[in-house]
Order: sequence, then structure tokens, then C-alpha cells
Amino acid sequence: MPCPACGTATLSFPVPPALREHAPEAGDAAAICPTCLRTHAVDADTESPDFSTVHPAFPSGEAGAALALALGLLDSLALRRDAVDACCAHAERAGADVLLALDRLAGDAAVDPHVDLDRRRRQLAELLR
Repeated sequence: MPCPACGTATLSFPVPPALREHAPEAGDAAAICPTCLRTHAVDADTESPDFSTVHPAFPSGEAGAALALALGLLDSLALRRDAVDACCAHAERAGADVLLALDRLAGDAAVDPHVDLDRRRRQLAELLR
């Protein structure tokens, strides 16, 4: 399925039950765009995907799903602070280094994120203390 914002092929993933309230449309599945890093709801019930197809720095499994959801929420960090915090905390509990992943995504010229990842990374570093 193409990204509604930029047209790039997206990667669908199941949303962990604990994070469904933070998923697009509170769904049980979502998709992330490897170019703009936006997330959107999908209808398909999906298997756990290979998140390395989004980016080699992307964590796998539930950590990848949680990071993907957090990335989709970063456009409004002030309004979605609790949701971003919950997704990042879930990713870290599942073994991800969220700030390192953001650094690597921000440094990749092939990624054209919908937010300024460097700025959001600094804000998240303060939030996640």
C-alpha cells in the first residue's frame, strides 16, 4: 500500500495491544512509510514484518512497532507527549535504543521525515529522562 502523503510503498505491522490507543484510528494494524516516516491505519491483520526494510537501524518486533508509532506521532509532540512517551518506553522495554535509532534515521539522506528528527530527538531526550 502506498503512503498517502508521499506515495512510497509502506510496511504494514501489527500494533501491540498495549499501544493500540496510540495507533492511527486506534487500530490493530498500521503501516509506516520508509521515506517520510508517517504512519497510517491499515485494515490488514499482518504478521510481524522485517522492520530493517524501513531502515537498517530500525529495531525488530514489538520494539519496531512501538518506534514506528512514536515516529508517526512526532509531528505534534506537545499535544501527544503522553502517547509518544508510552510508545518510546514500550520500545525501550522491548530492547530498542530509541535515541540512537532517531540519530541514525536523521543521518540518512534517503529518509525525508515529516518532522525535524534532530530537533525532536533533543526534545525526546529531555522527555525520556
